[in-house]
Amino acid sequence: MYHYYMFHKPYGCVCARKDDRHPTVMDYFTELNNEKLSPVGRLDRATEGLLFVTDDGVWNQTMTHPDRKKEKTYIFAAMGALSSKDIRLLESGVMLKGARTLTSPAKVRVTGVSSLSEVLPSLHPEIQAKSRHNRPDHPVVFGQITVTEGKKHQIRRMLKAVRCCVISLKRISMDSILLDESLKPGEWKQIFPDISSDSHVN
Repeated sequence: MYHYYMFHKPYGCVCARKDDRHPTVMDYFTELNNEKLSPVGRLDRATEGLLFVTDDGVWNQTMTHPDRKKEKTYIFAAMGALSSKDIRLLESGVMLKGARTLTSPAKVRVTGVSSLSEVLPSLHPEIQAKSRHNRPDHPVVFGQITVTEGKKHQIRRMLKAVRCCVISLKRISMDSILLDESLKPGEWKQIFPDISSDSHVN
């Protein structure tokens, strides 16, 4: 029998089995004594939120293979502003630095605006330290973005392409599964995903 876990990844840990400098996602699952467990995909060290951990390699591949085009939704805060033109660009595809093709179409929604001085106290101390050199009245935009790709640092790079610098990023859903907001960062729970619609051999 395979095992599936929903994990609220905290800021600062990496999606690896071992790391010499930072705690890893798998450090939170040592009590299960299951060496076959692996993260499903990756979130960078500064990104929080929904991450699955499983020992089911087929389901892992199903959830992460580019051909499957699984939707992944994130909420973000970024220094800068998003105009209607910027949103249209993000939704139709932007050219990331070093890439040869445009990103796939995305869904973008602005949910609010503020200033850095208002937002700064709520940010992780590491981000606070990196952001303090900016002027206090620097505009900050809040939003939600859904993508079907998983390029390295994709959301950060997409927003950078329209002159926005991400200062907070959290994944809240993947495919049809939503992050259980009762899970605090660093907490996990067992889940039982519906795999009937996917190709799977038990």
